[in-house]
Amino acid sequence: MITKEEMVTLFADMKQNAPWDISKPLLWGYFFADADKARLEAAVPALQTKGYQFVGIYDSKPEAGNPALWWLHIEKVEKHTVDTLHARNQEFYQFAAEHQLESYDGMDVGPAE
Repeated sequence: MITKEEMVTLFADMKQNAPWDISKPLLWGYFFADADKARLEAAVPALQTKGYQFVGIYDSKPEAGNPALWWLHIEKVEKHTVDTLHARNQEFYQFAAEHQLESYDGMDVGPAE
């Protein structure tokens, strides 16, 4: 689980090192993981109704006895602060639990085009 302290570190690092203005809307990508691709596919419409764009579902290679996982990638242009991103992560942990997904696996960020 991503902590609020990790959000503080992320925003401090972006402010110092990112080549984009973090006070403006950015393209945020969010990731969910599950061994069952169908569960991820079933979650997509609920995420789209919340305004998220479906990017894709990708498979990973199995590692040392662990089965392969499927990764659902969604994205949305949003402006976040430490508090709003922390709240979004909590929302996605709850979403994963409600949809019986193995995990909400976090996010990435880049400039909005």
